[in-house]
Amino acid sequence: MCIFVLAIMLTHIGRKRNYWHNVRLASLLCLTAGFVNVAGLSGFFVLTTNVTGHAAVFAQRLSHHQFGSATVVGLWMLLFFAGAFCSSLYIGKVGVNNRAAYTIPILAEIAILIAVGTLGKSFDRSVIKTEYFAGSLLFAMGMQNALVTMISGFDVRTTHLTGMFTDLGIDTSSYLYESSKRREVLQKKILLRIIIITFFLLGGVLGGYIFDRVSYHTFYIPAGILVVVMFYDSFSLQVKRILHNLRYTE
Repeated sequence: MCIFVLAIMLTHIGRKRNYWHNVRLASLLCLTAGFVNVAGLSGFFVLTTNVTGHAAVFAQRLSHHQFGSATVVGLWMLLFFAGAFCSSLYIGKVGVNNRAAYTIPILAEIAILIAVGTLGKSFDRSVIKTEYFAGSLLFAMGMQNALVTMISGFDVRTTHLTGMFTDLGIDTSSYLYESSKRREVLQKKILLRIIIITFFLLGGVLGGYIFDRVSYHTFYIPAGILVVVMFYDSFSLQVKRILHNLRYTE
């Protein structure tokens, strides 16, 4: 029974999802991703939410015959891929429209963030520990990105902004010459892109600010945000029922 209680904003799935469900999901999980990205950079000197920069570094290291460091960067890219693969494989096996399918990936991400927050103080800038901590976060972010992409029907990605800025540019330019009916659709898309970008940046600012004060315990905060995401729908439903009963009794 417990696994079905973990709603992770998935009370509405498949055709039951609407635009505002995706907005809520995007805002909280983009906040988490931005938080982890800057906290990971501050703590381990590695970007942990995308592979574009790592691909450039990987190619640069190979071109200079720095095969050892290129191998490390290549491993990080593979770990992001592995996280996305494992998350989507599990969701696909259990069923995209099954709420229980999303609980294991999100619980795994929470466990990784708590482990990094607890063990991060042992980081000594050695290659082994950099691989361990940065690789764990890249794996977790790969899982999150795949999960959010699948639950939102491929409308939301939370861990990188290159595609978001590209889509925002395309949608904004299209808005200038499309018909009024088409503009209503584009307006919603533009708002969603802006929310994703804004909350990712907000998470990054908070992650950097808080890391300077509480160090590696900062990773407990995005783990807590994920717990809120898990129980948001259930909590919201309970609040609505209480308010409804109060009105009825009055």
